[in-house]
Amino acid sequence: MITPSHKVRIFVASDPVDFRKGHDGLAALVQSHLRQKPFDGSVYVFRAKRADRLKLIYWDGSGLVMAYKRLEDNSFTWPAVKNGVMRLEPAQ
Repeated sequence: MITPSHKVRIFVASDPVDFRKGHDGLAALVQSHLRQKPFDGSVYVFRAKRADRLKLIYWDGSGLVMAYKRLEDNSFTWPAVKNGVMRLEPAQ
């Protein structure tokens, strides 16, 4: 289980991405679409077109880590995007 500290920033891409992308493809999206640095220690969350899958990437200090989650029976509930920003509560 990944349990980030309170200081870790988490960025969620609001648009679905092509889930054939791996580490390098998602890191390129972090730079080009999110305008962030994929090797800064932040966690970057991406979702598939069907809202039942997530991919997370983060730099752990020695390499880029990718985690993948697929729900079998449900889909993730996404908050509304207002002015290009998605607000999440800590529990989410």
